[in-house]
Amino acid sequence: MTPPQQGHKWFAAIYDRMMASAERSFMKGVREEIAGGAGGRVLELGAGTGANFAYYGADADAIFAIEPDPYMLGRARRRAGEAARPIDLRQAPAEEIPFEDASFDAVVSTLVMCSVSDPRRALAEARRVLKPSGKLRLFDHVRYDHAFGAFWQDLIAPAWRWFGGGCNPNRDIAALVREAGFEFERLELMKPVPPLPPMVFTRPHIKGIAARV
Repeated sequence: MTPPQQGHKWFAAIYDRMMASAERSFMKGVREEIAGGAGGRVLELGAGTGANFAYYGADADAIFAIEPDPYMLGRARRRAGEAARPIDLRQAPAEEIPFEDASFDAVVSTLVMCSVSDPRRALAEARRVLKPSGKLRLFDHVRYDHAFGAFWQDLIAPAWRWFGGGCNPNRDIAALVREAGFEFERLELMKPVPPLPPMVFTRPHIKGIAARV
């Protein structure tokens, strides 16, 4: 069993302010598509401060969310209380999803697989709780597809993890999703942030919808 999450108190305190510019620009559209497009019984992994909660629409019959970090969770609970839809929010890591097999129509993951301690295990859990017809709806920043960019991501990774609450800038998340037994129905490579430090280290992103295979 995963040990209790100690959390990142200072990172949780600054996260919303740090993301404010992105939320006003490209993240709004991302959340509208990835979270807002989820239907049926929905599970959100790594809810963070609850930024997706306002975007879930009428197609979502029931919304569940998990978040391991107690400091993030406190902020998410406030947002869940303000949301137009009821949200069942629980403290749990993505590597140990506290729900039965094949119990969800959609799993939502936005900026999560970069920071989970074991992305392979988290994706295996996501696959386990999805129904055979279920979909993984994902957005994350990823490893550069060329050696120069990947070299700098690898170099900065230890410092980035320390500063970014465990975030890894150099994971090939699309490959991990495929290895976990998913096939992308839709996959888009995006570069929504400018090629300037520090954003350059997390410039490539993917946005996609993947089905179980």
